Amino acid sequence: MYKTQTDEQLVELAVSEDSDAFGEIVRRWERKIFALCFGMLGREDDARDACQEAFIAAYRNLKNFRGEARVSSWLHRIAVNQCLTTKRRAKSRAEDFLDDDDGSEERTFVASPLKSPARITEQTERLNLVRQAVGALPSDLRQVIVMKEFEEMTFQEISETLELPLSTVKSRLYTALKQLKMRLERTPVEVV
Repeated sequence: MYKTQTDEQLVELAVSEDSDAFGEIVRRWERKIFALCFGMLGREDDARDACQEAFIAAYRNLKNFRGEARVSSWLHRIAVNQCLTTKRRAKSRAEDFLDDDDGSEERTFVASPLKSPARITEQTERLNLVRQAVGALPSDLRQVIVMKEFEEMTFQEISETLELPLSTVKSRLYTALKQLKMRLERTPVEVV
C-alpha cells in the first residue's frame, strides 16, 4: 500500500495519525539505522536498543519534522544522537564498550567449502582487529567513517545528518582513515 510513496509522504501520513505509514518508514530504514548504531557502539545489544530508541524518538517528534532535510538524514541524526547518549550513559557507569568481546556471546560461522578453518579464523581475527581499531577512534571520527565506509552514505548525506560543513566531513574521514591505517599497521595479524 505504501510502496509507491516517498519517505516524506509517509511522514505526512504518519503525522495525520496513520501509524501504519510510520511502520513503513521503520521497515525501510531499520537495517541501515541498526548498522549505523552497531558501527558506533560496537555491541549488538546496545545497537538494538539505540536503534529502537531512535525510532521511538522519531515517532514522538514526527510533528517537528520540517522537511528541510531528507527523512533518511533526519533518522540518521536521531540515531547518532541516541548512540552518543548511550555511550555517555555507559561511560558514566564506567563500562567500556570496546572490551565487550569476552567470549560469552555465541557466534555462528558457516564454513565455505573453499575456506579452511584456519582461513576463517584468520578472517575473523582481521574483522575483530578492524572493529577494535574503528571503536578506538574518537567519536567524531568514528561517526564519519561508519557512515561513509559501512553505511555507504555520500559526503552530502553525512554533512546533512551531522549538521557539519562538507569540508569538515571530508577532513574527518581523511583523518579517521589515516589513524585506522596507523593502528592496523601495528597489529600482529596482516590485514589485507
